[in-house]
Amino acid sequence: MTFGVAIQGVRAHEPDDSLIGRSLRQSSAQGEAQLSLGEEFDAVLGAARTGAPWAFERIYGDLAPAVAGYARMQGSAEPEDLCSDVFMGVFAGLPSFSGSEKQFRSWVFTIAHRRLVDERRRRSRRHSTPIADVEAFDRPGGDVEEDALDVLGKRRVHALCAELSGDQREVLLLRVVADLTVEQVAQVVGKSPGAIKALQRRGLTALRKKLSREGVTL
Repeated sequence: MTFGVAIQGVRAHEPDDSLIGRSLRQSSAQGEAQLSLGEEFDAVLGAARTGAPWAFERIYGDLAPAVAGYARMQGSAEPEDLCSDVFMGVFAGLPSFSGSEKQFRSWVFTIAHRRLVDERRRRSRRHSTPIADVEAFDRPGGDVEEDALDVLGKRRVHALCAELSGDQREVLLLRVVADLTVEQVAQVVGKSPGAIKALQRRGLTALRKKLSREGVTL
């Protein structure tokens, strides 16, 4: 599946709030997005609350690549450090968390979003905040970057995201990299689902136009 096909699929299914992440991983939607812990989530979470190192490793391994990728593509000066800070907060907050694996994922990215906001406030303001030079990052259970390579290549995909407005970029990254639903993204960034859908639509339109000018058929 190419990046162009993925965007085409997203556009066709925009009214469905759960399809963007799956559209970039497979050519057809097949139910709710699957998270890697699945039925083991409650057991892993319970073990992590008791301090079991293996449980911490499972949670970190499941989500850290996506958190680091989100931070990197959002222009974090030190994405790996920010990711570590996020998981320090996650593990410290485990006793107070209650919910499903989807809710847990949303909670983790809410913490990541807040850490990014804090980092930006600490940094001196620049005329623009460019996306940091990116390296390929692995994402368990998916080949998003490999699919995109069929048309553009990894760095070109990141460059395209860099050309979106800050809000559009964040929404698409949370939808694609974090694999969150519209409602979850709304919770993370503090906007209404309607506003998230509008930002998503405008972001996809901008990407489509950009690719069309470069001769990529969507």
